[in-house]
Amino acid sequence: MRMPPFLKLLVLAVGMLSSAHAAESEPVVIDDPIYAHPQRLVEVESGRRLNIHCTGNGSPAVIIDAGLTEPTSSWGLVQPMVAAKTMVCSYDRAGVGFSDAGQRAGSSANIVDDLHRLLAAAAIKPPYVLVGHSYGGMNVRLFAHVYPSEVVGMVLVDPSHEDQREGYRKLDPEKRTSEQWDAYAVEPSLKLRRECVSAADSGFTPGTDIHKKCSFPQYPQLSAEIQAATARFQLRRGFQQAQLSEEENIFRASSEQVRAARRRFGDMPLVVLTASPPLPPKDPITPEKWAHRQARYQMWAGLHASLAASSLRGVQRVVPET
Repeated sequence: MRMPPFLKLLVLAVGMLSSAHAAESEPVVIDDPIYAHPQRLVEVESGRRLNIHCTGNGSPAVIIDAGLTEPTSSWGLVQPMVAAKTMVCSYDRAGVGFSDAGQRAGSSANIVDDLHRLLAAAAIKPPYVLVGHSYGGMNVRLFAHVYPSEVVGMVLVDPSHEDQREGYRKLDPEKRTSEQWDAYAVEPSLKLRRECVSAADSGFTPGTDIHKKCSFPQYPQLSAEIQAATARFQLRRGFQQAQLSEEENIFRASSEQVRAARRRFGDMPLVVLTASPPLPPKDPITPEKWAHRQARYQMWAGLHASLAASSLRGVQRVVPET
């Protein structure tokens, strides 16, 4: 199956960098100072702006939607490689990075609407190749369903799936009901996110337990300057609210939205990149727990295979050593 050159380059860029990061003892550093401040703030509605970072020239434009509350800097190694061949744009969703706080739920439908407004306001014309990592994978699929004439290809990088929550629940050794699974697997994280929003309202005190719980570990690939900028935006209420809202919606409203819109993509080029299977743990683990971990991976990889099968030109690639 022939893959368009721009899509092949993108897949190679993501795959090579992912594998390299798994194997390297000394990480490659993202030190472009542009990631330490807004790149381009574009108004998507009165008084509300989103940050977008576009590099390169050419068509189709590659549009990247990152994982849960991830900023543009998370693509700082991939974007330059793709920009050598065509235009590529990463952006910060509402409340994330340097974008203004959101005024509505962080659901896939609202994210797609924001992104479509952003591209129009920034004069980034279709056609687009959409790239979605994790939660972004659900968002770009919905975008392609809502605006099919504007999308000519997709790369999904370890994408979240609207059926994965139920898939994990069905593999639960404790056989929890849907309500029990939510209480066990979902609510504890949401409870913490609500506490983080309240703490942001009062102002975080560096070094406190709540500050540590609400601040995410920095990628070692980021320079000290970018890490400092990331630490600052993580303390904002808008970011903490975005984190809460995206987590609240991903396997509830967003999953329902994507599931309702789900249909085949015809012969649109589609590549699904899946992380390699789990390695045997270094610490001792019971055979039952190891079998459960492997079953979870097989379920997850199977959902990725089903996404690849939604296009006549769909391919799933398991990226080694990731």
